[in-house]
Amino acid sequence: MNIATVEGCTRVIGESQGYIGLPLRDELINCAVDGPAVSAMVSAWQPMPEEIARIMSGEPIHLRVLGTAHPPVMLFVGSSE
Repeated sequence: MNIATVEGCTRVIGESQGYIGLPLRDELINCAVDGPAVSAMVSAWQPMPEEIARIMSGEPIHLRVLGTAHPPVMLFVGSSE
């Protein structure tokens, strides 16, 4: 997957740690567990053609989180509305 610039980007993180840099959009969401106005960060990723083919053939999309504690995450396609 290639990092894309998310619509409404508010900041880029990771460059000072030596990573490529990840454009983020900060937003507040209503969460069924944590309630209204929960801070969230959204990034955008563009799959490469060979990844699209694997997705179309039924292979799963994996999310890798660095570290030993897993934060709450959400995956979606297109608009987050």
